[in-house]
Amino acid sequence: MNNKGFTLVFCVLLISLWLVYLPGGVQAQPKLGTHAPIITHSYAIEKGRYGDVLKIYIAAEDPNGDMLRVATTVHQVGFGRHSVDWIYLKKEYQSRVVGYLQWNTYGSKATTLMEWTNITIGVSVFDKAGNESNVVVFPFEFISDVISNPPPPAPFDKAGIPRLGHVNINLYNPAQDGSASGNVLR
Repeated sequence: MNNKGFTLVFCVLLISLWLVYLPGGVQAQPKLGTHAPIITHSYAIEKGRYGDVLKIYIAAEDPNGDMLRVATTVHQVGFGRHSVDWIYLKKEYQSRVVGYLQWNTYGSKATTLMEWTNITIGVSVFDKAGNESNVVVFPFEFISDVISNPPPPAPFDKAGIPRLGHVNINLYNPAQDGSASGNVLR
């Protein structure tokens, strides 16, 4: 194989790996022929201050009525992927749910974060059989400016939207804690 052919094969392989393993790449979709849950609507702000409460809104349905739990993943630039956080749904939300995940972004492993720290949040829903819904991805940037957040769009703009649970993911400040780099989960 000549140099051009090798380079082409290498580039195709590299792009394929990038699409599969990086957040925001190929999104997991429900398997054909299964009755996986489906996230029909989602919303989160894109910028906020470190330490503020972030609300991640989702609306999901399950044709079998057996949604069990919500998975939240976070990829932090300068650190890597954090462990998955699971929130179990109450029985009344197993067929259809419209609610939000609350994440108090301040954590014990980072008293501060560098300005413009970027994270990518992924959310999906699993049913009792282990079928995963589509994954919704939210880019987020921490900034120190005070931001006026608009009210969420429909269907999340009604009063009484329930909190589904708390996201328990602690971010790291790589500049503050040099030992964090060894904790990256792949």
